[in-house]
Amino acid sequence: MNTSAFIHVQHLLGTGHAVRAAAIGKALVARGVSVTLATGNLLPPTLDTTGLEILQLPPVKSPDAVFNRLVTPDGDPIDVAWKEMRTAATLKAFAAKPYDLLLTETYPFGRRQFEFELSALLEAARQSDRPPLIATSIRDILVRKQELWKEEWMADQALAHYGRILIHSDPDFVQLADSFPFADRVEHLVHYTGFVGGGPRPKPPASDGKDEVIISCGGGAVAEGLLMAALEARPLSRRAKDTTWRLLVGHDISHGVFEAYQNRASEGVIVERARRDFPGLLERARLSVSQAGYNTVLDVLIAGTPAVFVPFAQAKETEQTQRAEALAKHGRAIVAPEHNLTPERLATAVDEALALPQTHTEVLLGGADKSADILLEDLRARAA
Repeated sequence: MNTSAFIHVQHLLGTGHAVRAAAIGKALVARGVSVTLATGNLLPPTLDTTGLEILQLPPVKSPDAVFNRLVTPDGDPIDVAWKEMRTAATLKAFAAKPYDLLLTETYPFGRRQFEFELSALLEAARQSDRPPLIATSIRDILVRKQELWKEEWMADQALAHYGRILIHSDPDFVQLADSFPFADRVEHLVHYTGFVGGGPRPKPPASDGKDEVIISCGGGAVAEGLLMAALEARPLSRRAKDTTWRLLVGHDISHGVFEAYQNRASEGVIVERARRDFPGLLERARLSVSQAGYNTVLDVLIAGTPAVFVPFAQAKETEQTQRAEALAKHGRAIVAPEHNLTPERLATAVDEALALPQTHTEVLLGGADKSADILLEDLRARAA
């Protein structure tokens, strides 16, 4: 049977959503599925999309952490005409051929500001001559909403349109109910896949990363406080002032700002762009210092490296703080709050992390492969 899948992903600031969607897509390709990855933002240059048909939708992003505005890559606000253009592009792509599977990354458990597009996509899927299996792919922790009705709306949408909810988590580590009050309503649709990530990556050259402090920030769009503190924290650390500190600056940070970071770097501090061999650097490192995004935390867990997490917590963001605190409870990390972060406070957190007993937290991995297996089994069950 020739099976085809349409995956829709929209990342706004961080790149984790796109990374997970691509990983699931590649796992489906490895099982003989033809996969179209429709991306609503520019994919990071470090992302391997081999085997996927990439469909670039008119790109849009959030200019800040408030997430109440959407702008084009040039910073222009979107309007009704743009929304109509974007919706038309999505529907045209979906209509290009019959799809057996429609996978929406995050939606309806987030990305509600794209309801104008995704509700139309769901309706088109339901009206198809051969309606596809509709599934959603969500990370371990959802951002809580201040208005309970918005979370109830998520459950209503899932029940109305979706046949499967994939949660990329280890249920012994974190469950949907930890961040979603209506988890019981959709429980019959849920499958935990394990964490998505940890696949083969290039090995770092020579001795890069060996005994270093690796500071990373994903795409880097909201990491200024962490990077500025890290540039000056090395000489203030008692346990790590004798080793190289390597700052990996995300590709969402402009060239001018990147050069400014390089110019501020003191002796013993290397500033360079984010690298695809980041997991290999972690395996060799003395310590990881980072935000607490999904992919970075997973890389840290796999490497078994001591860690300091500075969770992104601007505006109403709670997801990274909850994830970082979960690891801290396992004795795997020190949490340094983003608010009022200083070089002195970061250096203290580094010393505390290096004093932690060496432990290894086993978590369920292989989430991309497990997701692909679940989806294909669902398709087989529908055809039976």
